[in-house]
Amino acid sequence: MAASLQNLTDLVARMTVAEKAGQLTMITGEWSVTGPKAMPLSMDAIRSGAAGSILNLWSPPAVREAQRAAVEESPLGIPLLMGFDVVHGHRTIFPVPLGEAASFEPDLWRRTAEAAAEEAASDGITLTFAPMIDVARDPRWGRICEGPGEDPVLAAAIGKAKTAGFQGTSLSDPTRIAATAKHLGAYGAVLAGRDYASADVSPREMEEVHLPAFEEAVNAGVAAVMPSFNDIAGIPSTANRDLLHGYLRQRLGFAGVIISDYNAIAELIRHGVAAGTAEAAALALRAGVDIDMMGGIYLDGLGEALARGLVAMAEIDAAVLRVLRLKARLGLFADPYRGLVSGDAAGVRHRPLAREAAGNAVVLLKNQSACLPLGRSGGTIAVVGPLADSQDDMLGSWSAAGRAEDCVTFVTGIRAAFPGRSVLNAQGSTVTTTSDDMIGAAVAAAAHADTIILCAGESRAMSGEASCRGEPDLPEAQRRLARALLETGKPVILVISSGRPVILPDWLVAGAHAILATWFLGSEAGSALGDILSGATSPSGRLPVTWPAASGQIPIYYAERRSGRPADPAQRYSSKYLDIPVEPLFPFGHGLSYTVFRVENLRVENSVVAVPGMLEVSVEAVNIGKRAGAITLLLFIQDPVASIARPVLLLKAFAKLEAAAGERIIARFSLSTDVLAFPGIDLRPRIENGRIDILVGERAVESELLRASIEITGGVSHTSRQMLIPLTQVALDVVS
Repeated sequence: MAASLQNLTDLVARMTVAEKAGQLTMITGEWSVTGPKAMPLSMDAIRSGAAGSILNLWSPPAVREAQRAAVEESPLGIPLLMGFDVVHGHRTIFPVPLGEAASFEPDLWRRTAEAAAEEAASDGITLTFAPMIDVARDPRWGRICEGPGEDPVLAAAIGKAKTAGFQGTSLSDPTRIAATAKHLGAYGAVLAGRDYASADVSPREMEEVHLPAFEEAVNAGVAAVMPSFNDIAGIPSTANRDLLHGYLRQRLGFAGVIISDYNAIAELIRHGVAAGTAEAAALALRAGVDIDMMGGIYLDGLGEALARGLVAMAEIDAAVLRVLRLKARLGLFADPYRGLVSGDAAGVRHRPLAREAAGNAVVLLKNQSACLPLGRSGGTIAVVGPLADSQDDMLGSWSAAGRAEDCVTFVTGIRAAFPGRSVLNAQGSTVTTTSDDMIGAAVAAAAHADTIILCAGESRAMSGEASCRGEPDLPEAQRRLARALLETGKPVILVISSGRPVILPDWLVAGAHAILATWFLGSEAGSALGDILSGATSPSGRLPVTWPAASGQIPIYYAERRSGRPADPAQRYSSKYLDIPVEPLFPFGHGLSYTVFRVENLRVENSVVAVPGMLEVSVEAVNIGKRAGAITLLLFIQDPVASIARPVLLLKAFAKLEAAAGERIIARFSLSTDVLAFPGIDLRPRIENGRIDILVGERAVESELLRASIEITGGVSHTSRQMLIPLTQVALDVVS
């Protein structure tokens, strides 16, 4: 079937209302459960034209049969979109997105998305519900593990890289798949970190924190966007016309497909904004939602909504045309069976990339007396804890078609990394339970060892969607085990697997000789940890989120606005707590290496910069240690005096540098003055005249950063909505 725009328009004109509703309906297969209404795949719905898309169905035989039914047996022969949550890999599982964010490597983010797309496409998938670019500053929220962390610039960079990786240069490439930026709205700001709850954020916070990453994804050509489940100040995102039509379609010029989240249109009735099926269908369609995922509301309600004048035929036709155009861009009209081959071979081929990504995700939080890396020969190592030998937990949430049996566990990877050392293993506890016998066996193993590696943290079911934690701490059973191991007097290396920062007791932070945040590392988890512990790889991950010291600090993030009474231990009436510190356990950007860098010689090319213009900044990093390693430089701005109170620090660019021992590297940043824009009183972007400070360093700690100042002239209210880094370039020069 030809798929020109005119042909597609003619096709829409021939459809009945029911057939149009079918093209706007996504049903589910039964290969994965990702929502509350799992049901068997309905081949009858496909044959009758009552489904235009399927999610949660993959593998060449299953997809081929579903597509055959659509193109050969349905009235119009229109191929199906095949969607799936390819969030951090398909067959090969990479680190959870929060872990990948810790690498601060856009090229790596792109390459893992490319690999995931290749594997998914070979299994029949044409559309993924990723990347998730929700900024989240509350680690109680289970879905923080799926996203980029707390910073909008980091989120934007990830969204851009992932979109490029999934989609490539053309969606017609049978090894690429369409990407979906999600979840538009302030999903990461849900009340008390509780999934699906309301978010009541200011328009200013929306503009500065929650929308910029979506702007960057749209600029990168993302094929689809998904609204969030929750309401924002009383308006569910699925029915938010100002957000979806006004912001996304009109302001950003997005011409792609908007897909509801699972059952979200039907849930407009529960939200209390729709009286019934027809009203829910009309609200979502008029807001801009093209595809109803698993709600059945468009099928059941669009006809009535049309008859009652709640929607116009032109609105329905426009939505159908957008869906058909996506199918055409994917090449489905030309070949509905595009790319179908066994994905297993690709999975094997991508294992080295999984190992690389996992190694770059590990964040070394503490390394007392340089106890790491461990010698490759010598005494015994005891690998202890509930996550020491767990294949399933290494997958993390949203593990797609990944298989637990394909995962390398920590103890397996450590044994491979230390062939010259004896490696013992004892569980000590499950994630949430233990006994005296289990702890006793672990202590006995530790008694024979020189070093204890305690693999603790969360099970993979403890993070992700519908897995919020009111107290995101280390479970009591594991704390009991940790106390017993510390009491042996042997060095303890704490390895934390989790989908979020985990609150750690003070005595464990103080007692552990080293602490590593490994998140959920995926298929090559154990291999990557073995590389880090043995020194084959130097840790280079940096925290994409602030790590709280206590639950009472949550939500916590580095980009706070100034207070008129900043925290001061000597002042009673200052912004502090009586019972816990204000400072986090570890700040945004924190992460250690096996070498030491000195950052120096921060320079700006011009002390006066006119708008529009470029900020030219250079800084030097010298590896003064004895090993090769990597440093991530973070470039912040600070606006000392503005018409709106500004955050103390705002990230605007970052660069990861690798250097041999003794090597000096110059990093040169070129930034458009657009990065200085902020929403004024009227929320329109503006750049104001006056001093701007440029701060560069490794962590979001103001006192540790180098500082230079520039004077801005010619500042005016902006017409451009870009407030990120559209013209940022980073060049690296090796000096010695």
